[in-house]
Amino acid sequence: KRLDKYIPAVDYFSKGLYTFDIGQNDLAGAFYSKTIDQVLASIPKILEEFETGLRRLYDEGARNFWIHNTGPLGCLAQNVAKFGTDLSMLDELGCVSGHNQAAKLFNLQLHALCKKLQGDYTDSNITYVDIYTIKYSLIANYSRYGFEQPIMACCGVGGAPLNYNSGISCGQTKVINGTSVTAKACSDSTEYVNWDGIHYTEAANQYVSTQILTGKYSDPPFADKMPFLLDLKF
Repeated sequence: KRLDKYIPAVDYFSKGLYTFDIGQNDLAGAFYSKTIDQVLASIPKILEEFETGLRRLYDEGARNFWIHNTGPLGCLAQNVAKFGTDLSMLDELGCVSGHNQAAKLFNLQLHALCKKLQGDYTDSNITYVDIYTIKYSLIANYSRYGFEQPIMACCGVGGAPLNYNSGISCGQTKVINGTSVTAKACSDSTEYVNWDGIHYTEAANQYVSTQILTGKYSDPPFADKMPFLLDLKF
């Protein structure tokens, strides 16, 4: 066979798109053992590790980076159930204020890092995407987009207001107080923003993806580069 018919692996690497969707687990996990001030103080270290990883990819030949910021952690049923028992900790949407404060500070610093990397690597495409604004807008205006439940989990146990129990994950069956209980899915997941208290439903993710594809939430923006035949639902 002719070897010149094949593109070397290094070319594939340089032409690949490297997507990062980061921050949620780092921040959410930290709240279980740290105060809000300690969580906020840990953000630069988290981003330092991310920067090291991205620069290593660049050194290996990567040139196209798609970086999503973290969403509104305080609006996940898991966090509301654990940290929102004191209503004074919740905002006007019923989300945990401290978690969202941490997410916003993380995103500010992540955005600044992306701007620095854009300046350092002028031969690369480094795109920052504001997932937080997209998701928070969805939760704040859920009914406008055809949803009925912005925070309550579709797949869980306990019913309203959260339908979430940290001891029983979606699909699990456990015996509680002598009774067998199963975390089942709701009858129509398209009515829910949240799937299992942590992840979004397919319907909600469709909304998020269509907003990403408008290009309006990216830095640099790319709305003028989108194909006109793209049919966005929302």
